[in-house]
Amino acid sequence: MDSMALTPELKDKYNKLKELISSYPNLLVAYSGGVDSTLLLKIAFDVLGENTIGIIGISPSIPGREVKEAQEIARKFNLPFALVETHEMDDAKYSRNPENRCYYCKKELFGELYDYAAANGFTHLADGTNLDDATDHRPGRQAAAELHVVSPLSEAGLQKQHIRQLSRFLGLPTWNKPALACLSSRFPTGTPITGKALHMVEEAEDYLYSRDFKILRVRHHGKLARIEVGEEEINRLLDDAIRKEIYQRFREIGYAFVSLDLAGYRQGSLNQLLEGQTTRNDLK
Repeated sequence: MDSMALTPELKDKYNKLKELISSYPNLLVAYSGGVDSTLLLKIAFDVLGENTIGIIGISPSIPGREVKEAQEIARKFNLPFALVETHEMDDAKYSRNPENRCYYCKKELFGELYDYAAANGFTHLADGTNLDDATDHRPGRQAAAELHVVSPLSEAGLQKQHIRQLSRFLGLPTWNKPALACLSSRFPTGTPITGKALHMVEEAEDYLYSRDFKILRVRHHGKLARIEVGEEEINRLLDDAIRKEIYQRFREIGYAFVSLDLAGYRQGSLNQLLEGQTTRNDLK
């Protein structure tokens, strides 16, 4: 555990979370390797032992690097997990990329988790929704409600800052991990989502990560790739040699044009294209 001490308030929330989890005979956790679900799975395992498991959903819309990292974290902390394929790409309602695309994605994910739970003796499903998410417009929450998915982090009153603090206290490497989102969130609403386009985005982002950029998104606008990086990394990307290398690699991937967003990375930047839309709508 980290040497930092928990405040009395956070200690109370931590104890409440453990009490909530202990009230379930078993718990199947939708696990992505992100900040929220990693903490939830760790504490669920601490409380329930073999009566919990984390399920990682695999599909073309989930970056392979994130699936690999999620597995590495689980193995490091001896957390039980399994992989389940999801097939949201087979749903035309999802691939058309409507404003509520996340509903169809989560419906498929939770449906697969429900089937896994039923086949393996689990009676309760949980996700990593936190209290901050309750103030945001998230179509995926409807899908969770329809399948009675519980959200212990939110029920315990944990906000994102609390989750990061608890994660650090427990020694989890995810405590300062940037927000995650599926690759489909890189597409403007209404732009069709295809396997080929998802692969282009993943290749482009993998390349930027290989060049040691830390916080980034590659927004897909057809033949144009719009790069967002953290403001402190913009100058490095504009270095002449690096800029030319990135341009060449993106051309090889299939982009005809490559641009840099001078505003830098920000969650939900594609929502600016939605008239009258002021919430993030699950886009990150």
